[in-house]
Amino acid sequence: MSHTHRHTHKERHFTFSETVRDVVLGMADGLTVPFALAAGLSAAHVASRVVVVAGVAEIAAGAIAMGLGGYLAARGEIDHYHSERSREFREIRDLQREEEREIVDIFKNYGLDRAACEPILAHFRKDHEAWVDFMMRFELGLDAPQPGRALRSALTIGGAYIVGGLVPLAPYMLIDQLKPALMVSIVCTGIALALFGTAKSRFTGVSPLRSAVQTVLIGGLASAAAFLLAHWIGG
Repeated sequence: MSHTHRHTHKERHFTFSETVRDVVLGMADGLTVPFALAAGLSAAHVASRVVVVAGVAEIAAGAIAMGLGGYLAARGEIDHYHSERSREFREIRDLQREEEREIVDIFKNYGLDRAACEPILAHFRKDHEAWVDFMMRFELGLDAPQPGRALRSALTIGGAYIVGGLVPLAPYMLIDQLKPALMVSIVCTGIALALFGTAKSRFTGVSPLRSAVQTVLIGGLASAAAFLLAHWIGG
């Protein structure tokens, strides 16, 4: 019973960590890229409606691109896992003595010798599925991918990008005048970046203040570069 409980907890933790990583990835780009685009267009003195149209188009394209990238990355991890698993089955079949030696080497790190490992080896000789599971986890450090991981990653990253992108764009949707909309967008995005950086610190180990400052600076530099470039080009 206790073994099942530990296994379930581990899988939930593993899935949660991947989801947090996807949210951070999508939200980080979602807050900065549309913000930089809107700031750049504001410097070019276009109408608020143009900023909204361009911003919505960018958010849609960015969410699709980021989601597709997340899907392909997750699919790559899944394919790699199954490829390695097939290779382990072949090695157990064709190179059994070498694979047994690898098991003994693993357990040596825990103070067990060949004699102590013999019952384990005897069990694995009868159950190749369990043997491969053991080698995948303790030799290669690979965990079994969760069902639906690729699609879930794509939707999480894309959704986080959309949510993040709407923060700097919303003021342009609600305010017709360009300069007031830009000011409100700067304030809203700055607050969102600070909150995002603070929340991210819980999972990165960085202090909340440092993470918030870093996140705001990155977003600010990106938007400032776009604003100055557009202002320079526009004369």
